[in-house]
Amino acid sequence: MQARFDFVERHYRGPLIDIGIGSGAFLELRCQHRRATYGYDINPAGIQWLKARKLFADPYAMPFNAATLWDVLEHVSDFQPLLSNVRDWLFLSLPIFYSAEHALGSKHFRPQEHFWYFMRQGLIHTMGLCGFGLITENNMETELGREDIGTFAFRRIR
Repeated sequence: MQARFDFVERHYRGPLIDIGIGSGAFLELRCQHRRATYGYDINPAGIQWLKARKLFADPYAMPFNAATLWDVLEHVSDFQPLLSNVRDWLFLSLPIFYSAEHALGSKHFRPQEHFWYFMRQGLIHTMGLCGFGLITENNMETELGREDIGTFAFRRIR
């Protein structure tokens, strides 16, 4: 979580929404550093956790200047409505593949859970179609032991 926090901090320090909060650790870390952070999840336990802390927000209903989607985008069948409410910064981590064979043989190949399987250029192109340009990327999560995970910062270009 510290690596994700540091990655975002290098580019943006304002309020954001963490979509798909997982354990809530990223959100808690940002709050500890006095960074306004809200969350959204579809898991009832995550929703309850957020509402108990008065941190729940619906990114489909209101715009945010920045959003994080750590290991989330591949799970969203139609992410265009979600991304249309992100006004400036978009931070992502997700599996990145080198070929169809790589995706099919990967531990990340989960047809019951994942709608999307991206190669690097495909992700950049898709985000461009959604109005975002790539600012930077790295393999920090892979370096920390997660297989084939890329981390990206995109900025609204239109």
